[in-house]
Amino acid sequence: MGSEGFGPRIVFYIGDIPVSETVTVTWFIMGLLLIFSLVATRNLKREPKGLQLFVEELVKVINGLTKQNMGEHNTSFAPYVGTLLIFIGLSNVAGLFGFRPPTADLNTTMCLSITTFVLTQFFGLKSKGLGNYSKGFLQPMPFLLPLNIIGELANPVSLGFRLFGNIVAGVIIMSLLYGALGGFTEMLLGLTVPLFQTGVPAILHIYFDLFAGLLQSFIFTMLTMVFISGAME
Repeated sequence: MGSEGFGPRIVFYIGDIPVSETVTVTWFIMGLLLIFSLVATRNLKREPKGLQLFVEELVKVINGLTKQNMGEHNTSFAPYVGTLLIFIGLSNVAGLFGFRPPTADLNTTMCLSITTFVLTQFFGLKSKGLGNYSKGFLQPMPFLLPLNIIGELANPVSLGFRLFGNIVAGVIIMSLLYGALGGFTEMLLGLTVPLFQTGVPAILHIYFDLFAGLLQSFIFTMLTMVFISGAME
């Protein structure tokens, strides 16, 4: 992993500004999503089929998920919910393709969780008004005000660290596994060819990058909906 340890490597420099793996992979994923959006929404037809049918079904699923967890009146949050779900999902499974997941960087997960926190406070104030929203911090007893404030501030921290911890744990375990298999190959067979590194880690990749990655993206999105809808009720 170089001098950066298990952290993201510096890929290149723009002048004196370092550009890390996190930034490059994030922009790559954003580029893929942009291209996919342009292709999928080109030449839309009244009777969908192929890619258009897939996209419309995906939109229906996201709208249904938002409606189920936030209520009929909050379906306007579906674009944000869908963006979170798809972006985090693609970021988490990036390891399957040899990339370092952007969500294995605390900067990424905390930015996402802070965005959710800002939306939670904004729409909570908007729906309840300043007076009623402030009274919520005095419930059930006024002396619990400090604890309620700390609890509210802890939400984005726990949200960001939960996603980061689960993804970076997989990255570290896979890195240690590849290193151990490489050393084992050289010790046992006297070869520098990564023989045991081919195929052996596949099962763990499926678990950490695919199963756990998609699960964590779903959990983050669900908690986001719970926090925002809870603040508005």
